[in-house]
Amino acid sequence: REDPPLFAAEIGSELQKQFAILPGGRGMNGSPVMVFPEFPAFSELEEEEMQKVFSYLTRVPSVAASGEGFILVIDRRLDRWAAVRATLLRIAGSFPGNLHLVLVLRPNTLFQRTLSDFLFKFNKDEFKMKVVMLSSVTELHAYIDPGQLTTEFGGTQEYCHESWISHRTAIEAFALMVKTTAQTLQAFGTELAETELPNDAEATTNLLHTHTLKKDTMKEDLQVALSQGGRLLECINEPLQTEPEYSMTYDELENLATVQRLLGQLDETETAFDDFWERHRTKLEQCLQLRHFEQHFREVRGQLDATSERLSGFSEVSYSLFILILRTNTFTVFEQDILDCALSLASEGDLLIENSHYAEDSIRPKCSELRGVCEEIGSTLRSKKNLLLRAMELHQALEKASRWCEEGIFLLASQPVDRCQSQDGAEAALQELERYLDTAALHTLADCSAICCQYEQVLTPQLRVSRKVFQKQTSVQEMFEKRRISLKKLAAKQTRPVQPVAPRPEVKSPLSSPKKREKILLIVCFQAESPVVNGGTRHASLSEEEENLAVLRRHVMNELLETERAYVEELLCVLEGYAAEMDNPAMAPLIPNTLLSKKDVLFGNMSEIHQFHKRTFLKELEAYTDCPELVGRCFLERMKDLQIYEAYCQNKPRSESLWRQCSDCAFFQECQKKLEHKLGLDSYLLKPVQRITKYQLLLKEMLKYSKGCDGSDHLQEALSSILGILKAVNDSMHLIAITGYEGNLSELGRLLMQGSFSVWTEHKKGHAKVKDLARFKPMQRHLFLHQKALLFCKRREENGEGYEKAPSYSFKHSLSMSAVGFTENAKGDNKKFEIWCNSRDEVFIVQAPTPEIKTTWVNEIRKVLTQQLKACRVHPYLNSNNLLLLLFSPFRSNGQKNQKKQEEKKAEPSTISEVNSSPKHRGKSWNKASLSVDASEENDGYSSSEDPITSEPEDDVGKKLAPGKYTVVADCEKAGPQELSVKSGDMVQLIREGEEGQW
Repeated sequence: REDPPLFAAEIGSELQKQFAILPGGRGMNGSPVMVFPEFPAFSELEEEEMQKVFSYLTRVPSVAASGEGFILVIDRRLDRWAAVRATLLRIAGSFPGNLHLVLVLRPNTLFQRTLSDFLFKFNKDEFKMKVVMLSSVTELHAYIDPGQLTTEFGGTQEYCHESWISHRTAIEAFALMVKTTAQTLQAFGTELAETELPNDAEATTNLLHTHTLKKDTMKEDLQVALSQGGRLLECINEPLQTEPEYSMTYDELENLATVQRLLGQLDETETAFDDFWERHRTKLEQCLQLRHFEQHFREVRGQLDATSERLSGFSEVSYSLFILILRTNTFTVFEQDILDCALSLASEGDLLIENSHYAEDSIRPKCSELRGVCEEIGSTLRSKKNLLLRAMELHQALEKASRWCEEGIFLLASQPVDRCQSQDGAEAALQELERYLDTAALHTLADCSAICCQYEQVLTPQLRVSRKVFQKQTSVQEMFEKRRISLKKLAAKQTRPVQPVAPRPEVKSPLSSPKKREKILLIVCFQAESPVVNGGTRHASLSEEEENLAVLRRHVMNELLETERAYVEELLCVLEGYAAEMDNPAMAPLIPNTLLSKKDVLFGNMSEIHQFHKRTFLKELEAYTDCPELVGRCFLERMKDLQIYEAYCQNKPRSESLWRQCSDCAFFQECQKKLEHKLGLDSYLLKPVQRITKYQLLLKEMLKYSKGCDGSDHLQEALSSILGILKAVNDSMHLIAITGYEGNLSELGRLLMQGSFSVWTEHKKGHAKVKDLARFKPMQRHLFLHQKALLFCKRREENGEGYEKAPSYSFKHSLSMSAVGFTENAKGDNKKFEIWCNSRDEVFIVQAPTPEIKTTWVNEIRKVLTQQLKACRVHPYLNSNNLLLLLFSPFRSNGQKNQKKQEEKKAEPSTISEVNSSPKHRGKSWNKASLSVDASEENDGYSSSEDPITSEPEDDVGKKLAPGKYTVVADCEKAGPQELSVKSGDMVQLIREGEEGQW
């Protein structure tokens, strides 16, 4: 059985010895030339080691070249004949390939050359291969052209063994990558081909998404392989780029051909995979289209069935004319919408069939079924509509006649009796009656029998009220005739007063007063309940709700514009009434010395804020007056400009401090008096802070009333951006309160998060006692997470009022984010996580106030580390090991003025072996135990035996270590001639501790 092929990466150490090389030359007949350079330890080589190299090298040339047999050039000019003989014997017994010729450059010394000439004649038969002894390089040129030899043999060929190994390793790795990629693509193709199509749309969507993600991953791997092959090809061709006349060796040409062949295979594989994926994707998309079509078919089919059932139930006409009119106008629309939806779905099915869908046999019957049902419902719908129209005509005629009767009764009842007692009044009333009677032909029903015959189809028992309308119409006409006769008599010359008679009580109507008049309608509708009527009510409600929301939006917009204008005016008032007055020579005597040249401190960048709002922002806001729901775009376009508030808020503590020093001065009182302000300047200096906060409240209100509107997405984005500015302002207010940090905070990158935590510190070795004690009482630390570092600070007491009451933070130490790792869950507590560095030599256990805060911080830290990993992938030459070499120290000291003290404290014990200290000092000798760079500040995990709950070593800074013997747990190099270097594990004797904390 043939041995598996070897790779350069597997035998790199053997190849590095360079006892046999393939410089790439060829003999006169094309045989590959293998060179054995001077190698004194050749006889000491392991047989297996030599076999591996021979086996590998003989497989490098092409099969055709290897078939010609190898030419071995053995350089032993500096060796002895015994070594030459041993070398030939080992090669004869171990060389696995065909041998064409062995050329030996014999030893140069006179004795060895003579000896080799003599002994070679007697020993050449035992070599079992054709061996030629050469005395010089010139004789070698008779067998091999100098252009095929390296410079050490008088040739012109340049050869670098390290480059040769590098090229071989890269080519073999690339070949393996091509093979693996092809196998992976083939396996993925098999998986896709064997995948069964799901039966629902959601599963099909998920499957398509999953396969697409896998395909994208495969394509990325394929692109990586192509990129690597391209770089390898450039590397092989590099000599030609630098030296166009460069002539490649045969091996380099074969390497070039190999890489080109592998790249060609990759291209073919990619093309085949893309074709296969396109077919698979098309099939999955068609499957998804089919599932959606089937789902919509079931929905539409159910609606059609419900419509057919509803239509069959509408057989009688009821009594509501309003509902009848509404039904007539909307009945067709509602049902027509369903029919249009069904026909549209059928058209979609036809389109799928036209696009050669694989499920044509399933789609076509459904399309035919939809069209058949639609035709049936359409026919029924037309007949029902005609019935409705006939019923509406009847009811409109009945309503018109009824309304004529009601108005006639009202006319009779409204004629004043006093006016009719005179001749003129009676004539006027008579003319009014006659004019009304002239309209009877247009409004009354002519013949009851004709009406019943004409509308017999829609006359249900409930619609027999038409006879009552005829009866009422006849009664009203009789009343008019009687009144007309009476008025005619009154219109003649009268000898005595005549009292007109009012209509009979039985025909009196509650319509005698226009205010109390109620319109009586004869209404018709179908007996069956109509969901469309309810739907119409809902549409009316929705329309009313939309109008209400529009009113609320306009209200919010008006408030935004009004407050914006007032804000601009207030800023202008402050700048002109206070800031400008500081430059007024007449006011100079009133300005205290502490306020001189401090205008920029007091007002910050208020002038810049005013100019932005006056010239730009207010005008752009006013452009959205008629479309307030789109105002979010204005905020998004000016979001960068709104970041000027960050500088103002950062300056606010300084401004507040200056104001408190000078608030009672005559200058401010005079300015306030001129402006007639009831409030002092400090209230107006707070306006920008209040304004940037007000924006997010107004945007929330606007978003609340703009759900579903075109600009709702922009409003949401604008709200998020404003909240981001507020967060940045808040974070910056904390950041500027840090004291004791020697570096530049701006170099740490953007501040991502900040918050207070409980922190424990653990060490990897030699600190068991500190670690146990540290569990009882944590350090309270305020953490600042930057893009490049994590700062640990201690929160100090809050003093002052207003902005001066902002906390301050004392810097403790920092961790470089490029040198840390973290553990998401620690100690079984869902509020804890670990941050560590230097292979977990020092671990910080961080406890958040809530699990939610912990999750937020863990996600943000993971994001930072992931971005660093992506940066490494973009620059592959910066692997993780290289990055660690480039990192600065993960800790920074609290200050450099105590550098010597801090370096000495690095040797302070975390696990203390106390030998001679007295018992009274055993408990307190831990006060200086170092858990980080600054021992006096950082060992907050300690709690004394006297008060284990409240005691903190930072309160015991003045206490000293007791004299005695201690074990050093950290290396400390001396920084000066008067200092001492110690190593971890050393035993030291502490004599005393000085007043400056020096040992």
